[in-house]
Amino acid sequence: MPDAPAFDLLLTGATVATVDAADTVIPDAAIGVAGGRIAWVGPASALPAGTPAARTVALPGRLVVPGFVNVHTHAILSMVRGVAEDLGFAPAYTPGIPHGHDVTEDEAVALARLGAVEALSFGSTLINDTYVHADLTLPAMAGLGMRIFSCGRIHDADFSLIGDGRWEHHASIGERTLGEALALAERWHGAFDGRAGVQLAAHAPDTCSDDLLRLIARESERRGLRVNTHLVQSRKEVEQVMRRSGRTPPQLLEEVGLLNDRLLAAHCIWMDDDDIARCGRAGIHVAHIPKGNATGGTAAPTSKLRRAGARLTLGSDNMHADVVEVMRWALAIGRLQDAKVDDAWQPEHVLRMATIDGARAMGLDGEIGSVEVGKKADLVAFDFRRPHLVPCIDPVGNLVHVAQGRDVEHVWVDGRQVIDAGRPTQADLDAILGDAQKAADALWRRARAGA
Repeated sequence: MPDAPAFDLLLTGATVATVDAADTVIPDAAIGVAGGRIAWVGPASALPAGTPAARTVALPGRLVVPGFVNVHTHAILSMVRGVAEDLGFAPAYTPGIPHGHDVTEDEAVALARLGAVEALSFGSTLINDTYVHADLTLPAMAGLGMRIFSCGRIHDADFSLIGDGRWEHHASIGERTLGEALALAERWHGAFDGRAGVQLAAHAPDTCSDDLLRLIARESERRGLRVNTHLVQSRKEVEQVMRRSGRTPPQLLEEVGLLNDRLLAAHCIWMDDDDIARCGRAGIHVAHIPKGNATGGTAAPTSKLRRAGARLTLGSDNMHADVVEVMRWALAIGRLQDAKVDDAWQPEHVLRMATIDGARAMGLDGEIGSVEVGKKADLVAFDFRRPHLVPCIDPVGNLVHVAQGRDVEHVWVDGRQVIDAGRPTQADLDAILGDAQKAADALWRRARAGA
């Protein structure tokens, strides 16, 4: 009678960047997976000879890292890719292009699946996505096999007027959008074998009234749900909140009870030193969007924020979802701020931001974010046998400085392979691409007709 398999899956021969507390890198490693979790990790030579596995995958010449935790995305906004980058600010505020309130249910699903499969193909095993029709896009994205946190935009400003520079807040809009978010959490938080979840997505301090922000803080505390938002992403936001509430956006969030270590705040650009210190004391998680911000001619003061005590994570926003490129931009922008290369900004720091630090911002650092025994087997294998990745002296240095998301060969979530040789295993990629192009074409036809 043959021995029962010790592992459901055994990966051998790869170099593994564990992102454990010591940033251990293991050459010629083995990773054993059982029941969707990592059951063994270490040098392949230390694995007892003949250890049985239901499936063994040999990965010489590859680098395996934890799945990326992409903490801030808007998958549907692939509809404005190649255009929004040159508009100077967020599409939600720009007239003459498709907006969230223009997107039909079918278009939302088609575009969300495109954004999700792109992120997954580039190694993001979890995305934290916000936009419209979340009740439909969340299960559609989860169907690809990834981890998906999602929420519709919570706001009480009328988005159809903001493009004209008018901020009108209506309690009925806030009641509807918050109610939809809470209903979404009731239905989907913890669904898909724990791969799905909800953070309450307070859109921004300028699009949420003070009263609505207080309601969100109350529901967050009552239901144990974390909150994400856009924070000081533009001068316009700061001016509007100062005019309306007499406070800076961080001051306002502190007053309503949202500025704390359960907040994930995207951008964090237009802050003075007092607000940087305020955010640091609160221990907020900053969703740093280095490429997206730089494309708009701005940069978050990440060196100051980190020194103040804020916790840095990474997101791709509505830019293309290559977190490797995002890490590279984060490293470069940090060094530009400090005007030097030193031990404060090194490749291992931005890899941690993309993995374990993002997991912590999601409340999941005990489950994902590093390659350690007991954690869920969310793993990404990069093909390092390519010319731009040879020679490999420092694998993490190569990953951050010269790799690309396109170098991802395989992805596993809960030990289940969801990307194989660069293509999704749970969906028809060609159908996703075709559906998304049709949806975007229809949206742009309507936007141009109404301009």
